[in-house]
Amino acid sequence: MIIRPTFGFMMRHPAHVIALGLGTGLAPVAPGTAGTLLAFPIHIALLQFLPLVAHIVVIVLLFVLGVWACRVTGRAMGIADHSGMVWDEVVAMLIVLLVVPAGAWWWLAAFLLFRVFDVLKPPPIRYFDQTIKGGFGVMFDDILAAFYTLLVLAIYQRIFG
Repeated sequence: MIIRPTFGFMMRHPAHVIALGLGTGLAPVAPGTAGTLLAFPIHIALLQFLPLVAHIVVIVLLFVLGVWACRVTGRAMGIADHSGMVWDEVVAMLIVLLVVPAGAWWWLAAFLLFRVFDVLKPPPIRYFDQTIKGGFGVMFDDILAAFYTLLVLAIYQRIFG
């Protein structure tokens, strides 16, 4: 049985709070977009309070935490990668924001490209999305979407920058 996440469901377990992106995954429309947007204030806070190495360590720890949280929450919801589980978008976008130059244009381009790659899942993203299951699978395909995003932006910067 597949469960539609509610605030009550989210609050039953710390893993649910994390997997559902601190509540952004409860958005009735485009929860993945809401989760992706959550990465921006987290990134700004990390920039304000942590040196680069610690920032990277936090992102790695958030990825590992996401593997656990998405595994636990997916089991509880009856579906391994429910659309309300958005921690994968949060962490992947944090990686993108760490690499791209600061600035409204870069952040907007990064956001839009990431959403396109996350939704369309071009090869090999779709393959990994369909074959790697559990919490790691949920998190991993978004890391690939982040890589595609960074690749496109690097090419753009190399040609026009």
